[in-house]
Amino acid sequence: MKVLILLAASLQAQSLDSIIAKEVAAMEQKLIETRRELHMHPELSNQESLTGKFIADRLRALGFDEVKTNVAGHGVIGVIQGGKPGPVVAWRADIDALPIDESAFDVPYRSTNKGVKHACGHDAHMTVALGVAEVFSRIRKDLPGTVKFIFQPAEEGVSNAEFFGAALMIKEGAMQNPRPKAIFAFHVSPMIEAGKIGYASGPFLASVDSVNISVKGKKAHGAFPQEGTDALVTAAQCVNMLQTIHSRRISTMDPSVLTMGTISGGDRSNVVAESVKMEGTLRTFSEATRESYRTYVKQTLQGCTGISGATYELEWLQPSYPVTTNPAGLLEATLPSIRRIVGIEGATRMAPQMGGEDFSLFQKEVPGVMFWLGVGNEARGIRSGLHTADFDIDEVALLVGVKTAAAILLDYLSR
Repeated sequence: MKVLILLAASLQAQSLDSIIAKEVAAMEQKLIETRRELHMHPELSNQESLTGKFIADRLRALGFDEVKTNVAGHGVIGVIQGGKPGPVVAWRADIDALPIDESAFDVPYRSTNKGVKHACGHDAHMTVALGVAEVFSRIRKDLPGTVKFIFQPAEEGVSNAEFFGAALMIKEGAMQNPRPKAIFAFHVSPMIEAGKIGYASGPFLASVDSVNISVKGKKAHGAFPQEGTDALVTAAQCVNMLQTIHSRRISTMDPSVLTMGTISGGDRSNVVAESVKMEGTLRTFSEATRESYRTYVKQTLQGCTGISGATYELEWLQPSYPVTTNPAGLLEATLPSIRRIVGIEGATRMAPQMGGEDFSLFQKEVPGVMFWLGVGNEARGIRSGLHTADFDIDEVALLVGVKTAAAILLDYLSR
């Protein structure tokens, strides 16, 4: 009996795949136009008012059962109930852009908002999610369960709020009423050819912690440094010593990186600096390693400032993101869906990467998997990295993304 049930489910999935493929092929131009419209009108984190309205209007036009707006700022949640009984599953897409100027990037769909660009592919994320939403609205009677689309603002972060993005959406109940049993998402990757999907079991992206350090010394005339305590020299020594944490105190088998990205201080060239401020970021794939760094950074600063007679202040900023971790069981159960769409060779196992994502906060609520959606095209020169002024995508990826995401969600509901 179990074999017959599985066979019937497999045949139904193949039948729906065929229907979805035809629907997606018919909406190819619409997907491209949607992505370009969103790309031309990017909005920064917590400023996505027009983007949110665009999404909400589209979902309402599709006849969604529920469309919530202004969630965690300008976020949108759309719920569609299928014609057959089944569980609830969620798909997340982020909607904000970056403060990057695209004016020199010569494409007809370049940003019309000077200094703002969808340089992380969130325009593609939204387009794929909206494409799946449209497909599901057309096959609603065959949909076995409920799908919740979460369009999240402020993934790129803001500096003037304690809660934003995924954290604020969760706080405001985005994962409730109805509560999904699992959540999935794509992130574009220009390093993977369009038409392929990348995946990793376990750690997918690193935890993200931001740290501020102040070194305090004593001011003196530059000609008489012995009368002061040089915060600048001390800070330079601290930066060098902080780099030895990874190389000498963390296992060589445990990837991590601590980067001090800014340093500023001093008043003028002939005055010993009294104060220096530094800002940095920590990335790890292990919660234990993450906690170890907090101890080791403190010990290192105590040592390097103590030698010169300086003092320090250390602040780990909030919010921080945990490791984006794909549960092995859920990932393995999902791979057949992906391989059915892109083929065995099209599903590419990837090593974890040091980038970070607040999708990890949703994974703390329910099991969730994030995949890489390949958008690169070597032959066309589409290889520029995320967060760069000339980042672009091969729009073929939009069709692949919709078909694959639909298969992932439908197969999960059917299981």
